[in-house]
Amino acid sequence: MSTENPLAAVHQYIDGFNKGDAQLMAATFAVPGSILDGMAPHVWQGPTATQDWYRDVLVEGEQHGASGYLVTLGEALHNKITAESAYVVVPATMTFKVHGKQITQTGAVFTVALRKLIDGWRIAAWA
Repeated sequence: MSTENPLAAVHQYIDGFNKGDAQLMAATFAVPGSILDGMAPHVWQGPTATQDWYRDVLVEGEQHGASGYLVTLGEALHNKITAESAYVVVPATMTFKVHGKQITQTGAVFTVALRKLIDGWRIAAWA
């Protein structure tokens, strides 16, 4: 697992999402962790926050005919490390299909707080 720096951990988490690999996402997440997202119920917390959020993404996607999610990240706007804590903000673009039609959402910002643990940087929270 490549989490030698905070930005690498963020990219690893997004790579897991893009591959549909909830286990890789969870491995990059601190326990417990928190997720704040525009999709209801909007907040996921605890030791299974990542898995619970990803399950809800798939359920909501199925309800709306959405699939094929892919997130790309831009250059970091903030990448600040203070001792064992880090704050990373990156522009994000998401593409997916709704009933076979390609959709691109631009202008999003992925904001992440991380903690340095014994085995590397882990995401403590994201919005």
